[in-house]
Amino acid sequence: MGFGLAGRIFHTAVIEATPGLELACVVERSGNDAAKAYPSVKLARSIEEMLADVGIQLVVIATPSYSHYELAKQCLREQRHVIVDKPFTLKSEEATELIRMARERKRLLTVYQERRWDGDFKTVRQVIAGGELGRLVSYESHYDRFRAQPRRDVWRESGGPGGGTLFDLGPHLIDQALTLFGQPDTIAASVRVERDDAVVDDAWDLFLEYQRPHPATVTLRATLTACMPGPRYRLHGTRGSFVKFGIDPQEDQLKAGMGFDLPGFGEEPESAWGELRICGGEARRVRTQRGDYRGFYENVRDTLLGKAELDVKPEQAWRTTRLIELARETSAHGRRLRVDFSGQP
Repeated sequence: MGFGLAGRIFHTAVIEATPGLELACVVERSGNDAAKAYPSVKLARSIEEMLADVGIQLVVIATPSYSHYELAKQCLREQRHVIVDKPFTLKSEEATELIRMARERKRLLTVYQERRWDGDFKTVRQVIAGGELGRLVSYESHYDRFRAQPRRDVWRESGGPGGGTLFDLGPHLIDQALTLFGQPDTIAASVRVERDDAVVDDAWDLFLEYQRPHPATVTLRATLTACMPGPRYRLHGTRGSFVKFGIDPQEDQLKAGMGFDLPGFGEEPESAWGELRICGGEARRVRTQRGDYRGFYENVRDTLLGKAELDVKPEQAWRTTRLIELARETSAHGRRLRVDFSGQP
């Protein structure tokens, strides 16, 4: 459902490349871009037209963020399995309602947190698990971008619901942090507008503190005013550090028309590999693992076939939504807040 950037690049291209899945229908309300890209796939002009095809078991919602909740409800009522692009919902109570509906109907419900399958994030997980850094005390994850002029004609920057970089980029960085470290003890945040004439947040910093099993801090940030980007990841441990610049290449490769099976897809050149330095030793390059977004859809396929456990659970996406709410609250009031997930469905 939807054939903008998300539907065109992050979903249809990945579904088409995933064995065991068939791209059966694309909902595009106007225009014929989907028909040109996939001439053998049915083009529907409405959600109702798509849902009338009872052979479609799994629906992917790749529409603007403000529509996710209502469309997911509609699809769950029609007994379909549902994938929602990030952000899951704009409010945690909406996420709770969708999870309840999916449980009652015994339908799969998940959120497209494909950045777990970024090669650089897979490499960070490998470095942490390897133990060479010692006890991790500091983790930083950045999306530093530069776009000086706001695009007020685009829904994400027009001032309407669901806009801004916290909803756009926050789910990626928050989900990765929660995947690595679980629930933090406290959160503090600065959510702000940095560019002239911007009407939605275009920069933010989140600070998560962990007390158990050992004290550690997590810093997540995004900005659209970084003409010189900082590191994508910076990790410090009691025995060493790991620093990685650059971002996973899959998005740009898909935009350029590359396929998953082409040589070099999802791979970084050695010049982009991160550096690991153990105290007293020399820095060495750590090869970046190959990224592959098909891992998300392969897991969904295998879960539906009863062969795997769902990787991105909707309860995890609820936690991400709740942290975004807490980030806005702590930023507005200027004080650190305890993180309480007791309302998780």
